[in-house]
Amino acid sequence: MRRLIILFVLAAGIAAAVAGVYYARVDEKFQGYQGVDQFVEIAPGTSSHAIGRALVESGVVRDEWTFRLAVFLTGTERQLKAGEYRFAGAVSAKDVARKLARGDIFLRPITFPEGLTLKEMARVYESRGLGSADAFLKAAANTSAIHDLDPAAKDLEGYLFPETYNVPRKMDAAQLVAQMVGRFLAVFDDAMRQEATARGLTFHDAVTLASIVEKESASPDERPMVAAVYSNRLRIGMGLQCDPTVIYALEKVGRYTGDLTKKDLQFDSPYNTYRHAGLPPGPIAAPGRPSLQAAVHPAEVDYLYFVSRNDGTHVFATTLAEHNKNVKQWQVEFFKKSNGK
Repeated sequence: MRRLIILFVLAAGIAAAVAGVYYARVDEKFQGYQGVDQFVEIAPGTSSHAIGRALVESGVVRDEWTFRLAVFLTGTERQLKAGEYRFAGAVSAKDVARKLARGDIFLRPITFPEGLTLKEMARVYESRGLGSADAFLKAAANTSAIHDLDPAAKDLEGYLFPETYNVPRKMDAAQLVAQMVGRFLAVFDDAMRQEATARGLTFHDAVTLASIVEKESASPDERPMVAAVYSNRLRIGMGLQCDPTVIYALEKVGRYTGDLTKKDLQFDSPYNTYRHAGLPPGPIAAPGRPSLQAAVHPAEVDYLYFVSRNDGTHVFATTLAEHNKNVKQWQVEFFKKSNGK
């Protein structure tokens, strides 16, 4: 009996000692991998035991028992979330458990500036290492998300909202495109769509007009005036004669060289607003919020013309005579001075 008591005491002491070791380890910072950081991907439905093994194999935690105890002590066993996690430097098992419970997955930003076309967005997507440009364009060819609003749309040109998105490293093109369409629909919401309707614009036409405004002016303050010029032209049946629509037409067939010529203005395309009246068949770029707002809220002015001041802003005119005078001042004479003539 005495021996049993002694053995029991020894066993209890050993157990206490082991428990003490593991209790100490859950707060002890550990790094068992080489390099600056380590990525661990947790698939949906993975058990906490399997998560622990993956963390051990990746060198993020010392051993499975330490992780299990950390999960128990933090009460996070049923909260561990799937995703890809980035660990940088030594970290305690408790902090690892809390990180997974928060779902603090690794995200990185990808920025799509305003005014990009689908092809340009695809190049941005590929440059960030998320996938191929072709995969992005294939995803952007699926118009089901906007079919009810624009059944004539052949792709998502103009309907992918330009801004910065924080995405995981392995987010595929279809997921990103869906997020961008969702963001567009949230910005160009029911209220703005009703305002477009009140102006006699369909959803399709409003976005197309906004895309033209986006390409014509880099100044948010000017965009309502640019929108007014094109709205006024549409109202009286005057040709839009918009250079960016010609550039878009040329780019679609790989013929744009970076310099728009008089010959280019005769290029036969439904997007060429020098040859075809009214709006082009669809958006020519991704409009941002200011351009969308300008399309449904153009300035209340009678302007029909504008010309660049060569500094990112424009001079507006109501009559052709005023416009010709502005062209002479800001284009002909300006470039003569610039060339020292």
